[in-house]
Amino acid sequence: MHSLLPLSLLLVVVQHVSAVRIPFVVSPSLAKRDPISVGNTGNAQYVANITVAGNDIPVLLDTGSSDLWVYFAKPAANPSSITDTGKEVSLSYAVGNAHGHAQRTPITFGGYTVTDQAFLLVEDTSTFTGDIRSQGYQGLLGLGPNTGSLIRKKLDKENADTMLQNVFNKANLGQNYITLLLDRQKGVGTPFKGEMTISEVVPGFENITSMPRLDVETVTRLLKSDQHWQALTDKDNGVIGPDGLPIEFDSIVPRAPDGQLVAVIDSGFTFSQVPRDIADGIYGRVKGAVYDSTNEWWLLPCGQYLNISFNFGGRNYPVHPLDVVDDNFSKVDSAGKKVCIGSFQPITSAFSLLGHYDMILGMNFLRSAYSLYNFGSWIENGTEDHPYIQMTSLVNPVVARSEFVQLRLAGQDTISTDSRWALLPAEQLQKSPVSDEEKKKKYQEMVLSRWPYILLGCLAFTVLSIGFCIWKCCCGRNKKKWSEKSALSKGLIPGRFRGGDSKNANHGATDIAERDRDTDLYSHRPNYNSDEGGRHSMDNRSRSSSHYGMEPRKTEYPYGSTTELLRTNSHSSLQQPPSPYHQQSFPSHQQQQYQQPHGGYDQSGYDQYGQGGYGGQTAYQQQQAGYDGYNQTGGYNQNQAGYGAGYAR
Repeated sequence: MHSLLPLSLLLVVVQHVSAVRIPFVVSPSLAKRDPISVGNTGNAQYVANITVAGNDIPVLLDTGSSDLWVYFAKPAANPSSITDTGKEVSLSYAVGNAHGHAQRTPITFGGYTVTDQAFLLVEDTSTFTGDIRSQGYQGLLGLGPNTGSLIRKKLDKENADTMLQNVFNKANLGQNYITLLLDRQKGVGTPFKGEMTISEVVPGFENITSMPRLDVETVTRLLKSDQHWQALTDKDNGVIGPDGLPIEFDSIVPRAPDGQLVAVIDSGFTFSQVPRDIADGIYGRVKGAVYDSTNEWWLLPCGQYLNISFNFGGRNYPVHPLDVVDDNFSKVDSAGKKVCIGSFQPITSAFSLLGHYDMILGMNFLRSAYSLYNFGSWIENGTEDHPYIQMTSLVNPVVARSEFVQLRLAGQDTISTDSRWALLPAEQLQKSPVSDEEKKKKYQEMVLSRWPYILLGCLAFTVLSIGFCIWKCCCGRNKKKWSEKSALSKGLIPGRFRGGDSKNANHGATDIAERDRDTDLYSHRPNYNSDEGGRHSMDNRSRSSSHYGMEPRKTEYPYGSTTELLRTNSHSSLQQPPSPYHQQSFPSHQQQQYQQPHGGYDQSGYDQYGQGGYGGQTAYQQQQAGYDGYNQTGGYNQNQAGYGAGYAR
């Protein structure tokens, strides 16, 4: 059997129709009111009466949702007071769909009347898995935040608030909270009856206001509609198992603090929904326990005493053992023997679809704690900064054990003496099987719960990819640019620098300097020592001008520099010569040897092979990085290419 009431994250299907504005009025009578009586149907539903269009209708009290819907088992006493807004709404629940038109009518609850309260009128209940009337209710009153109302979204939001929101906004109660006290049937004695209060505390439980305030907005929700009455467990010991040790489990909520779990407090669930590992930690060491894969819960002997508890805000909240092992549904095993249900049911569906919470503590937990829900800043005239929950424990562990022994063990306390009730060793813990469908849902849940981080990762990857492509393009352009410069420096691209005709002859030296400046392959050392050994030269011979029998040229460098450029054989860089410009005085046979490899030069000094040159009245193309390539036999090395240095005679 699944939990009987809804989750607030379930889908709503609506059809848009124009809104209707109708004002509402809250009854001005603000005298102290008696608590609202809460009926108990088999420890499975808790209901209270609400008056709609003159009819008293029992509705489920659900802290896990925010909408109000009703079904008239008999015609409305005052049908003329109902106004159809024309908007069709369908609310999906775990046990069926509530479908119909959004209406407005006077509604009274807890002594407060709202004259034009929005609600959903359901005319067909066949979509539910059971007969809701036989189960003791004809509607549902959501006690959650206003932002979770799906009806409100389809009507004008300013005039379609929830019942509680309207009461708090207009009645000026000062303290905008409700409290919920759930009783237990089949218990030993009846210490209290189920009650609900609005802005008041049930007499005798005034200490609840001194309990820790559990901020419900600590873990940021993705959307406002995803906000629940939720709280964080204590760090590293949120759930205490039957052996007295914490049950370890990592939260699936991305922003939950380390070691803490997010628990939704939901009076709409008969059984609490907890992670599978926690359910196995509670029931997996019980002798004779069997997991029912069809109904997705544990079955175990009804006499099994299990003492578990939860920690919130530094306080321990034990769960009554009668609510840990539930015997309200008359279950039997395959042999016809009576068995009980483990009421902490594994979350086998993707309940927390977007990873907003880890578990839902339902009616079986709330029977052990009186709870207060302060709406705080959710209300327009609220006085609190943040909404919060307060709880006070209703369980005395010693008394609870005595009650369990009396009801389940016929008054004979054999919990510690009978080996049937001893827990199995931890290494023999049974694991409930996980179906393929559940594995798929769990994977989908993991992905969906972390989609903001996945999205950010995709965006980061996209940005990095674009940046990489841009970088590659820039590198390609730079490579092309430097290739062109390298070709220019080698004289492989004709026409870039002037030369080859007498008209431009006087610009030869200027163009060479311009070329070398463009390629960044020249250096400037004004105080170069001509006697220093040529460490960049292949033969490291002295670069003195007298070595070559030349005299320095007296003219100035076109750019105001005395730098001479030489190309070396050791690597492709241009080096300084031993002195500024030099005039050459070669014998005629050397000139002849020099010119033969090239086939001659024109009068401007331009290389006939297209390797570049520069102007001068009479120039020689020199190889092997200027003068360094001159060999001892009186000729230039014809196998070495280099830039020539032109000298005017």
